[in-house]
Amino acid sequence: MAVKTDIVGLLIYVAIVAHLAAAAALALRRDRFGWSAYGAGFALAATAFVARWVRVQHVPLQSLFEVFLCLGMVMGPVSLLCRRLLGVGGEAADCVIASVVLFAAGFVFESRPQPLPSILQSGLFLPHVAAYMAAYMILAKAGVQAFKALGVGGRSQPAAVVAPEVGAYRVVNLGFPLLTLGLVLGALWGKRAWGDWWNWDPKELWSLATWLIYAGYLHFRRAFGRRYPRVGPALVLAGAAGIVITLLWVNLAGTFAGLHSYAK
Repeated sequence: MAVKTDIVGLLIYVAIVAHLAAAAALALRRDRFGWSAYGAGFALAATAFVARWVRVQHVPLQSLFEVFLCLGMVMGPVSLLCRRLLGVGGEAADCVIASVVLFAAGFVFESRPQPLPSILQSGLFLPHVAAYMAAYMILAKAGVQAFKALGVGGRSQPAAVVAPEVGAYRVVNLGFPLLTLGLVLGALWGKRAWGDWWNWDPKELWSLATWLIYAGYLHFRRAFGRRYPRVGPALVLAGAAGIVITLLWVNLAGTFAGLHSYAK
């Protein structure tokens, strides 16, 4: 366990507490306090991200510590966007997800600053990674909706939000274009960096596999969703598993050494 005692770490720990308080309040339908705590958690995570940026003097998206800090920060805007734009609820679960990824940043991954490798000093670095970070948290929310659609944690929905299966579909439609953008920007970056659009790197392969799962889900849901209502949510969960493999297993397992081995 890698406990952080600097200002970034302390901000992360307080942000975890704020998100957990928000999750409890929202689950108990104490919406006013819940949203206030959620906003405070986002502000704390965003402040930690900015402080990290100031310290390392480059966009803090290089290591898994920095990536998970960013993911925890992104969840709040994702919740608000999905509620306002798509009518999809589940903010209490979103707060739990944010707490989990911030816990990983605060206690699991090392935060020692590292010089930015020359391969990452590209104008495509920020948009490529940012597109994936936003897509991953949006699709994590879709995964929660898919769980509910399968009857896991099935609690009555407020009248203002859509049914979980519809919610999962709407959220995937929001996240899939960002997932596609991340994949395309990665190919452009690969062409500049290594001279090829595609290098069959393990992370590239798992990213493509994940993209194909979500693409298959969208096609299946349009063609057969009403006939097989449980298959679609299962595909959404398979896509979420692909994200976990891409983000964690490929980076941490020694069997997957490749061109993205700097992202640890």
